[in-house]
Amino acid sequence: MARTDRHIENFLEMLSAERGLAQNSLLAYQTDLADFAGFLAARNETPQTVGIDSLRLYVQGLADQGMKPATAARRLSALRQFFRFLAQEGIRSDDPAALLDAPKRARPLPKILSEEEVDRLLEASRKLRDDPAESARLNCLLELLYATGLRVSELVGLRWPPFGDDARFLVIRGKGGKERLVPLSEPARKAVEAYAGWRSEFLAPKQVSPWLFPSRGDSGHLTRQRFGQLLKDLAVAAGLSPSKVSPHVLRHAFASHLLARGADLRAVQKMLGHADISTTQIYTHVLEARKQALVREHHPLAKR
Repeated sequence: MARTDRHIENFLEMLSAERGLAQNSLLAYQTDLADFAGFLAARNETPQTVGIDSLRLYVQGLADQGMKPATAARRLSALRQFFRFLAQEGIRSDDPAALLDAPKRARPLPKILSEEEVDRLLEASRKLRDDPAESARLNCLLELLYATGLRVSELVGLRWPPFGDDARFLVIRGKGGKERLVPLSEPARKAVEAYAGWRSEFLAPKQVSPWLFPSRGDSGHLTRQRFGQLLKDLAVAAGLSPSKVSPHVLRHAFASHLLARGADLRAVQKMLGHADISTTQIYTHVLEARKQALVREHHPLAKR
């Protein structure tokens, strides 16, 4: 153990002298390597003798202990740098940590608004009576976003007029210039028609704009940043925390609420414009929750 500690001390001195790491960073390395030193001592191994199998066992143990993936990844980084140092110093002739696989980080679940919370936002957008033009535009933006799940850049970049030959659909040009057909709900279509009468309020005199949501700024249309600010203000008016509401959260709500009501995952993938269904599968946590509720409520054994 003493020899292991000496190697760790030399490694920490190198980090301090050559890389100029801050004290807090050095303490984090020291803590991570002290835990590894304890693992080696329990197995009667040393940094010079430990092999890849033992290192993999140690990394697996971190996961078995319930360590957060981010913390485990930091500890693995410390191990890799430590063994690289040992190889460079000639203490080892090989670097076993170079063969270690990084722990997989769990993909965070998207933030979701409930259907009731979305209803509150929509209702609040209809009550901006001091500015009917702003109210019509914001309600149109919300109805379109919640009805289609568009990316915010696709939403603010919609062309004027928005409808083609069939007003039941929007033709969206998404990432990579790929076009997709998105069905439009009746409330969303009516919101567009109601806003159309106020659209000129956002144009300068004699200005002609190709955008559904024009503005007098450099972009020529409402920006993503401005729409995000408007949503935060609307959240407060609706009695919701602004931190819960963003254009992307409403896109998540569109997908999750569709799946919760029985929509096909492939159909949701197409409407969201995801190239790979694995991206859409992040929303299946909604389906799992629904399945669990069905079992709890209807399976005869669940009632015992």
